[in-house]
Amino acid sequence: MPSRTPRGGRSLGLAPLAWIAVALYAMFLLFPLFQSLFWSFTDKSPLQGRSDFVGLANYTDLFSDDLFLHSLLFTGIVVVSVTVVANTVGLLLAMLLNKSTANYRVMRTLIFIPQVLSGVIVAFIWRSILTQNGLLNVFLVKVGLVEEPVAWLGSSGLATFSICVVVSWITIAFATVVYTASLQSVPAELYEAARVDGAGFLGRFRHVTLPMIAPGMTISVVLCLITTLKLYDVIAVLTGGGPANATQSTAYYLVTAAFTDNRFGYASSIAMVLLVLTALVSYSATHVLRKREADL
Repeated sequence: MPSRTPRGGRSLGLAPLAWIAVALYAMFLLFPLFQSLFWSFTDKSPLQGRSDFVGLANYTDLFSDDLFLHSLLFTGIVVVSVTVVANTVGLLLAMLLNKSTANYRVMRTLIFIPQVLSGVIVAFIWRSILTQNGLLNVFLVKVGLVEEPVAWLGSSGLATFSICVVVSWITIAFATVVYTASLQSVPAELYEAARVDGAGFLGRFRHVTLPMIAPGMTISVVLCLITTLKLYDVIAVLTGGGPANATQSTAYYLVTAAFTDNRFGYASSIAMVLLVLTALVSYSATHVLRKREADL
């Protein structure tokens, strides 16, 4: 059956599919974005029939809100800790597993499993490990390392540490795969030439490995930053923002403000601040790391 063409005789090609993609993009991204931006200037709430325009009141209230400011601090701690740990450990694991044999391929697959699993599932697994009578405390008590179970999720410091460990465990899997792919793209001839020139392991790492994997490092670092800035699911399952709101990320506080306090307008202003913060951090990191790629 001949394809339908317009009167001019030219085929439409993939234009209809492109317009469908644009429509879906506008429907599921642009419309909610602009709607949230509009709500951020109102006192929108599902408990009242109408909403009033309040201007910048929600934004000014944010920066006098201790819970919001603490959520930014907590998010910053998690972002920095997870990004550093995940990329450092991921690179080390990638270098150890950068072999083409079947055993190493199996190990790389096993390491990637945490990234494949849902964050909720991972959080449930770790909650069974970290609770008062969880596997970790049972092991520590039996081997005599501690006399009584440790409240891993019961104090602000240990709960923050536990969340950083869990999120790092998930993110290390992604970083390992990115760095493994980057390492496998490095020509073996470069290492041979470096050996001939008398370069040791550290010299080859500094002058061959780092420059060649720099684009992969940029991808890994930026995606780690974006992922942890919007962290919600692990916190919701593992600590519920506790104890005493100590582990509320900005994304978690956003959801609490919207669906627990029913302050849609206020939550929308949090969403806008988080959006701008994520854009600034990711753009700045990309700019710095791209410049570093050129310098290496």
